[in-house]
Amino acid sequence: IDVMADAPGVTLAALFSPEHGIRGLLDATVPSTRDEKTGLPIHSLYGETRRPTAEMLQGLDAIVIDLQDIGARFYTYMTTMAYVMEEAAPRKIKVFVLDRPNPIGGVAIEGPSLDQEAVSFIGYLPAMPTRHGMTLGELARLFNAEKTIGADLTVVSMRNWRRDAWFDETGLMWIGPSPNMRNLYAATLYTGLASFESANLSVGRGTDTPFEHVGAPWIDGVRLAEALNARAIPGVRFYPEQFTPTASKFAKEACQGVFVVVTDRNAVRPVRVGVEITSALLKLFPGKFEIDSATRLFGSAAGLTRLKSGDDPAAIAGSWSGAEARWRLLRAKYLLY
Repeated sequence: IDVMADAPGVTLAALFSPEHGIRGLLDATVPSTRDEKTGLPIHSLYGETRRPTAEMLQGLDAIVIDLQDIGARFYTYMTTMAYVMEEAAPRKIKVFVLDRPNPIGGVAIEGPSLDQEAVSFIGYLPAMPTRHGMTLGELARLFNAEKTIGADLTVVSMRNWRRDAWFDETGLMWIGPSPNMRNLYAATLYTGLASFESANLSVGRGTDTPFEHVGAPWIDGVRLAEALNARAIPGVRFYPEQFTPTASKFAKEACQGVFVVVTDRNAVRPVRVGVEITSALLKLFPGKFEIDSATRLFGSAAGLTRLKSGDDPAAIAGSWSGAEARWRLLRAKYLLY
């Protein structure tokens, strides 16, 4: 914003805010307001509307999208970008996407493909796996073509980024893209733990380490840790803990659960970790874990059915291989790095 506000020959006319606000600090509905520094209007795309309206777009020649994605299908910045492209295209407004790294790398792809019935603001494109392995600029190219949006799109690519690079290998400053995405550990586990957070389970919101642990008042943490460690899940270990969230799910209620320790980030498959935790909770505490509400985030009704029927979590994860391979082929022509 500062660069464009001071750029010669450019008139910065308006700002648009996704979920979490223009600076990534909010964790609620985002109001439309004015930017204190520039005095420009900030149009909320996470309030009464999640698409820019004709009034918001009036008089604009171009829109610049500068967002930090996290590599998960249900992180809403990609859908906001797509909605902006959809509204800009028929109005002949140019769209520029300033690309940024995928903090969890651009190689690994994992998870069930999104059911057509689960398409929503937290799942824009059917067939996309939970961990998509693309940058936001690459996704913009894919959406523009595969959804036939037809936007006048320019992606300003990065220099020197490698597909296999984790965020700490870039040398860039970590700036939380949302209040609960505080570090690379959280980002690493997010695709798995957040897949089931709409159920009656805390994933650490309201604690100092969101997305690094799970818990609930009805869980016995010692039993859960023992069961999960016995599974010898690649790349992770678990220890039992107690915590009391200050906000969000089970706010001010004492919870037990497990903390997830990543022992090998290149071996861990976080979506499988989420499935393993869910499977263990269903078996250890029958009748307590209500996972039906997780359909939209997890994205696969068939996968939830298999979990509830007691299928082996490793077999469920193995069943994703076909969808993961199809996504790898689909995305290939849109990759920039």
